[in-house]
Amino acid sequence: MPDLPAPTIAPGHVFFFGLGYTALRLARRMRDAGWSVSGTVRSAEKAAAVSQAEGMTVHAFDGTAPIAAADPFAGVTHLVDTVPPREILVPALDRHGTDLRACETLRWIGYLSTPAVYGDRQGGVVTEDEPPTPGSRRGELRSAAERAWLDAFADSDVAVQVFRVAGIYGPGEGRNAIEQLKAGKARIIDKPGQVFNRIHVDDIGSILLASMARPRDGGIYNVADTEACSPADPIVFAAGLLGIDPPPAIPFDSAELSEMARSFYSECKRLDTSRLTGELGVRLTYPTYREGLRAIAREAGVSS
Repeated sequence: MPDLPAPTIAPGHVFFFGLGYTALRLARRMRDAGWSVSGTVRSAEKAAAVSQAEGMTVHAFDGTAPIAAADPFAGVTHLVDTVPPREILVPALDRHGTDLRACETLRWIGYLSTPAVYGDRQGGVVTEDEPPTPGSRRGELRSAAERAWLDAFADSDVAVQVFRVAGIYGPGEGRNAIEQLKAGKARIIDKPGQVFNRIHVDDIGSILLASMARPRDGGIYNVADTEACSPADPIVFAAGLLGIDPPPAIPFDSAELSEMARSFYSECKRLDTSRLTGELGVRLTYPTYREGLRAIAREAGVSS
């Protein structure tokens, strides 16, 4: 892992609902800084595998039933929820809301949401002070989930923050243009005027750590890099790092896209991130996709 900002608060016990790509990356970082770390994955088999591999307490939790452990939140000081709405809007609250509200050590909660709550802004800049105007079912559910977390602890001393996370990329799991090009899976979808922000997975962790150090109950943050750009730009840049030609552009109207991807392309906005620097004091390690992809290339042994 690259040299990243370390936590600036004393280690506590962090619990992650959803130890997926983003959360596990941060969980390792906090574990190595002396934190107690626990969390959930969707199956018992994966829980056992992750627990053994990472040295963390990992529970099976798919939202259909409470966590089986007797007191999974004992001593928890910080909680991160990365689980998207599915059949249940907020599984953590649905199954464990009473437990969490009764947790006397809990003082900070972060919910990872999405800019889809803003809907389409036709390329305009959007700030966190603007009310959500979701234009998709996904955005509507995320907006409702944000409100559920904020309302659940409105009369408590626990600080709840919402993080609207842009398109995530980073090393491993095919989560970047370099790996996608190598695998022959990179596609340039050509939709004139389309732009969006991205965010490196490790910068997400830095932002969450900064919020833990400077909690503001009800705080909402756009979690994004500083440069919204077209879908083609990172792929063309990554192809240059690899010394190959980028794939040909595919017109949006004829592209085969999943329902989720098509919903994503139906909205166009630029995220204002001044609150990250002004309020949280964050300086992104990867302020644009260029720094992020160069780091991934170096890690992969690609000369850049």
